[in-house]
Amino acid sequence: MATSHDTFDAIDWDEYTTASRSVSWRTKLFSLVVTALLLGFLYDVFVLPDDNPIIWEWNVTMLDWLFMLSLSVFAFYVLAPLYLNRELTRERWRQLRTNRVAVASLCYLVVFFVGGLFGPMVHEPLTNAIASADDFAYGMAPYQPPVGFSAPYYGIGITHCVGDISNNACHGSFVHPFGTTSSGEDLFLKILQGMRIALQVTLITATLIAPLATGVGIVAAYFGGSVDEALMRYVDIQQAIPPLFVFLLLEALYGGSILLMIGVFGLLSWGSTARLVRSEALQKRELGYIRAARNAGSSRLKIIRQHILPNVSSTVLVAITLQIPMLLLIEAMLGYFQLHGPGQNSWGYLIYAAFLSDFHPTLLWWAEVIPVVFLMLTVASFNFLGDALREILDPRTREGL
Repeated sequence: MATSHDTFDAIDWDEYTTASRSVSWRTKLFSLVVTALLLGFLYDVFVLPDDNPIIWEWNVTMLDWLFMLSLSVFAFYVLAPLYLNRELTRERWRQLRTNRVAVASLCYLVVFFVGGLFGPMVHEPLTNAIASADDFAYGMAPYQPPVGFSAPYYGIGITHCVGDISNNACHGSFVHPFGTTSSGEDLFLKILQGMRIALQVTLITATLIAPLATGVGIVAAYFGGSVDEALMRYVDIQQAIPPLFVFLLLEALYGGSILLMIGVFGLLSWGSTARLVRSEALQKRELGYIRAARNAGSSRLKIIRQHILPNVSSTVLVAITLQIPMLLLIEAMLGYFQLHGPGQNSWGYLIYAAFLSDFHPTLLWWAEVIPVVFLMLTVASFNFLGDALREILDPRTREGL
């Protein structure tokens, strides 16, 4: 039974004893999913003619394939452990819910995840529903204010008000709950598109950073000596290369894209996390039961897989949770300057597009304020939740060291 002193570092010995004899069902199922994704990707690239959708009307891009892979990793190695270790998960939840800000942040991030995951799937039905409810001659109703607000009917060129009109003001309606832009695009749908991009950046980049940082940190700590020296010097060199500079250089040469941004920042931003993992692994490798396993003849791979890796997983989780806000802000900045490629309705691009209107920021304030609010909520939620997880999962924090 879990107690108040349990941590995510606790090890289910029965599970690992069983796992030592055979590959766990989770690993087998994950391998099957990855194999299916790989086969689908190869079929899409080498067999399917260009521009032919692989599923119904879905023309899967490279970013979509990586997103599906990262979702699989998230499902099998974040959500599945939470379900399998239900007693420990309940104990962690009891600790987390004492922090109301962290709980509110977690609730928002669930909305962020669901909106980013399913938003594009409901985009077309919502667009059709809005078009039929809008009943506008040209299918666009520009300058519609958000629900609960109004805009002067004759002040900013409103030629059609979807909501109520009173006192020469157009009132917002639930047809466009977040209002519309100066070109008549529904801001709610644009926010969903931006949420999808932010979620892709978050999950795919984390999928790159986690294994790189964990592998380098553990190998450096466990083997020590020249291996540790070589890996840490490489980390030093890598951290001296600004990912933003590399991205701008590649963007100038080959053009920008979300995929390029994820690749550059995912491959060059894991150094600090690797150092944290190394520090944690150095302490764990000297624990009594690990020394006993080593003296009993356990292989290095077995000790790393069964003893050290589970014990540093919480460090990786906290470090990545706190690193994500920086990535989101960088993505928004690149979107604002239109450096991540055309056709990407990220929140940064929405803010930039709002500035193009002659009526910003006074009469068309919602077109820039609402994307900013969602960006701030997402960044702040990851920060608050990361701080709460660090207090709960980091033994040194719990012990006041």
